[in-house]
Amino acid sequence: MFCDRTEAGEKLAEKLIKYKANKETIILALPRGGVPVAFEVAKKLKIPIDLIIVRKLPIPDNPEAGIGALSETGEIVWQPQKESYPKDVIEEILIEQKKEIERRTKILRKGRDLPKLKNKIVILIDDGLAMGSTMMAALKTAKKEGAKKVVVAVPVAGKDVLERIKKEADEVVCLEVPLFFQAVAQVYENWYDLDDQEVLKIMKKIYVQ
Repeated sequence: MFCDRTEAGEKLAEKLIKYKANKETIILALPRGGVPVAFEVAKKLKIPIDLIIVRKLPIPDNPEAGIGALSETGEIVWQPQKESYPKDVIEEILIEQKKEIERRTKILRKGRDLPKLKNKIVILIDDGLAMGSTMMAALKTAKKEGAKKVVVAVPVAGKDVLERIKKEADEVVCLEVPLFFQAVAQVYENWYDLDDQEVLKIMKKIYVQ
């Protein structure tokens, strides 16, 4: 459906055009995959962009899956799978991901605090929603920080996850909801995991408020 994240961002920007040059609006990208998508939206809409650091809480025996997500402000979203693991294992997962959040904040956001979101329209962007935990954690953080409106914008999502997000967000923009959805990667011809250096390269190109 999309050649790559750049094309997905360009198409997403078309659906968000009403926010163009809106001085009350800020885009927050979920790194790493959300950054190239968000960059194209910010470029088209001419509004500030920054990063919000959230982490999946990976299952020890299956890192690709997760029991929830943690945001940089401490907001936690749990999945039902959490109940299958003992408290000491969960605590270890949380400690590990808190360290990773600190590392990413230092490296990717140069140690800066999360931008002021009070009374802002916040557009949260990722390259897609699978389980939706990280986006939900980001959404909770934006609300906690006083955003007056939270918009979730993604190129693709599963139907069930999208419905859960719609209950929490003020507005949701999603380009594709595949009938048979297994992974975000399935809608991209060119898909790969970004590293820190690629994120930093993109961030150098844009105005960060």
